[in-house]
Amino acid sequence: MEMKLTINRAFRAPSRNGILAAAERLGDIPRVTPLLSLPELGGGIALKAESLQLGGAFKLRGAYNRLAQVAPADRARGVVAFSSGNHAQGVARAARLLGMPAAIVMPADAPRVKLEATAALGAEIIPYDRATESREAIAARLAEERGAVLLPSFDDVDVVEGQGTVGLEAERQYGAPIARVVVPCGGGGLAAGISLALPDAEIIIVEPEGWDDMGRSLKLGRIVPVEPAAPATACDALQTTRVAEITFGALHQAGARGLSVSEAEVRAAMRYAYSLGLVVEPGGAVALAALLAGKVAADGATTLVVASGSNVDPAAFARVIGGAG
Repeated sequence: MEMKLTINRAFRAPSRNGILAAAERLGDIPRVTPLLSLPELGGGIALKAESLQLGGAFKLRGAYNRLAQVAPADRARGVVAFSSGNHAQGVARAARLLGMPAAIVMPADAPRVKLEATAALGAEIIPYDRATESREAIAARLAEERGAVLLPSFDDVDVVEGQGTVGLEAERQYGAPIARVVVPCGGGGLAAGISLALPDAEIIIVEPEGWDDMGRSLKLGRIVPVEPAAPATACDALQTTRVAEITFGALHQAGARGLSVSEAEVRAAMRYAYSLGLVVEPGGAVALAALLAGKVAADGATTLVVASGSNVDPAAFARVIGGAG
């Protein structure tokens, strides 16, 4: 059960200038993740391995960018977030670096590897039933009770701008303008940030089949939710039932378009990434899946493909790699 979340902060639209400021604020806190050339898939194609980021996903960038702006005198009140796992770890790590207590509302059925990793970073875990409870309502109540910062995973300008630093970093590594970006999309924070960081690039967002609400929203020109009875997906990180005005607005303005991939195509991408020495979780592999499935042109244009996370249950990953998953 979902509800619309309103953040009580003065509204401003995310911008490229904001992303440049975020890069300065972040400094050397996040890792500079590798950019791997994939010449066997076509000239100019490279994979940005944010799966090797601290916490196993890009989420630290946005979380730290937001929390670093909390006044030191207010940090003892802490932060409350809601996440299936990757944002949870990003918030927990950023909070620990800044001396802030963190409470994370997580689905009771989240992958154990994500629950354990978040707890190991010192965060308090508040479980909920994703079928009957609203994580947004639980988090909002906790934040109000504690006077804490409420930090959503994508519906926040500072989060979007922090995630956009992936685009700046990749362009520096390329040493040339990037013509096309293929990027996983759940709520759209990473994709929206990259679209602002690289305003001249074609942006292609990729979602699991049946969870392609951002793609459908971009095609229709208005936000639409995930359709009822969406199919089961291994891409737990991308199970967002409705995107935000902030992320949709940036991607719509950028002229982004959407693609969807099947579960079988995702598994094939995970196996391909493993052949490169990378562990990539299902949701983090969807952009690579679209490329491998021939849904993205291999036309020689400089193409950035983002692998966004590596937090996958080891047993489930072993089944995929072994061809049984």
